[in-house]
Order: sequence, then structure tokens, then C-alpha cells
Amino acid sequence: MTPRRRWMVWLLAAWASAGRAETPAAERARIERLLDALAARQDLRFVRNGKDYTAAQGADFLRGKWHWQIEKVTTAQDFIAVIGTRSNTSGDVYLVRLADGRTLPCAQFLAQELRRIEKR
Repeated sequence: MTPRRRWMVWLLAAWASAGRAETPAAERARIERLLDALAARQDLRFVRNGKDYTAAQGADFLRGKWHWQIEKVTTAQDFIAVIGTRSNTSGDVYLVRLADGRTLPCAQFLAQELRRIEKR
């Protein structure tokens, strides 16, 4: 993410979270680690509303969606269920396309990735 985009996301998050319950710092860190792990995956594609994106673009999209709906997320599990599951616009499930062509629901992939990260 470019410094300008990071600044814009931070600014939007600060504005969106003003006066709302805050996600505990430990949970925010878990969510950020999860998003960073997704962004680093060059072997997969993030599929939203039928269109493929890089994993990094998918992570950026989910981060932005999280910041717009931050009041709905208290834990990493909330993040997966509320943010990482489906499009609010179309209702379509987000998918992850693996290098071998298989697709998984994004929520399933994120839950597996969170477990993997936390085992380290």
C-alpha cells in the first residue's frame, strides 16, 4: 500500500470510528496480521463480484471495508464473518482462487490463515 493510500485509510478509519466502540488493540493487531498475510500471497487471487484481483488488492479492499464498518467488528472472527464473507452490494460470496485453480470461500480461507498465523 502506498504511503498516500495508507494515510487515506488511516484518516477514514479515524473519522469512521469517532464516537464508536473501539476494537481492542490486540484484536486490531490480529486483523492486521491476517490482512498482511493475505496481501503477501502471490499465489492466489481474490474474487469479488465475479472479478479477479491480486491478493494485495483484496487485502486493501477488505481493510477499507473494515474501516467503514469498524463498529461491527470487535474480534478477528467478527472481521471474517462481517467483512470477509460477502459483498454488501451484490450479496455474492468473496472467493479466493488458489494457484491450482480451486476456489474457496474467502471466509474459510481467512479462518484457516488466522489459525496458521496464530500457531507461529
